[in-house]
Amino acid sequence: MSFRHGSKERAEDFFLVGMTQAMRGLATQAHPAGPITIYYAFKQSDTQKTDGTSSTGWETFLEAVHRAGLQLSGTWPMRTELSNRMIGSGNNALASSIVLVCRKRPSEAPSISRREFIRELNGVLPEALDEMTKGSGDERSPVAPVDLSQAIIGPGMAVFSKYAAVLEADGSPMSVRTALQLINRFLAEDDFDADTQFCLHWFEQHGWTESVFGEADVLARSKSTNVDTMKDAGVLQSGGGKVRLLKWAEYPTDWDPRTDTRMPVWEALHHLIRAQKQGGESASGALLAALGGKAEAVRQLAYRLYTLCERLGQAEDARAYNELITSWTGIETAANSVPKPTTPQGTLFDN
Repeated sequence: MSFRHGSKERAEDFFLVGMTQAMRGLATQAHPAGPITIYYAFKQSDTQKTDGTSSTGWETFLEAVHRAGLQLSGTWPMRTELSNRMIGSGNNALASSIVLVCRKRPSEAPSISRREFIRELNGVLPEALDEMTKGSGDERSPVAPVDLSQAIIGPGMAVFSKYAAVLEADGSPMSVRTALQLINRFLAEDDFDADTQFCLHWFEQHGWTESVFGEADVLARSKSTNVDTMKDAGVLQSGGGKVRLLKWAEYPTDWDPRTDTRMPVWEALHHLIRAQKQGGESASGALLAALGGKAEAVRQLAYRLYTLCERLGQAEDARAYNELITSWTGIETAANSVPKPTTPQGTLFDN
């Protein structure tokens, strides 16, 4: 695939520089007393960096807003395209957009440390989350669950962007990506990977049923991932403007975690359930042995999903997670009996 500026990474750099200049122009012309509203529409995709990290168009845009001297105070998703649109019907076109509310950041804004930033988030986000989930008075309704992850970015980024910089322990400025990860912890309550956090929130809202791509795109953007990447990872099906999570029975039987380059905890858990259903503790034990350091996260996710399914009244799904949890000791025993890979024994005098 060809790109206008030679590579996807260089195209992103061009976008960041140009968008920062545009946002800086807005900041220069804006009156300090009035808010700036920015309408944002972008189909989410990952850009892989040469250092192994990745970013998304949403993060790049927020980075441009911050660099331009704007302080973000709100992010609100909007449904903007109908599924029966004439152009691109049946494709995964963007069906949701985002409105950002900003103000010009004072030129004398100070910098703070990462610890101070987290402390301020701890004071601001619980109250903001409570208001979003319960509403405020008769005139305000709660934010829909599928939009909550996007909406919480507003008050979280308001804290981040009111400072000239949030400094890491080594003195370097914190990235927008890191700030979003810290904000998302208030919803995820765990340190699960971004793909797994998406799957958790999507499952809570839709279970295994399909829903529109636009909802998935907004939620994925808020988690710093994207639908196409998760489709490639094998946790969901996407096409025709619809998205749904794959059930454990749809996972491939020839999966090898040792060669999987992107392995969300969600994927590992449902492969374990598939292996247990189809081959018992010996099969799931062999898979657990290959998971390495992800085993504990898989177990915690199984507990989380069992509790969620019980609350939602999904008895069949709850039973699958409960069976894995109650069999965990036997699965671990089977995993410990799997022969470890052997490597040639060296000697003290080997060159």
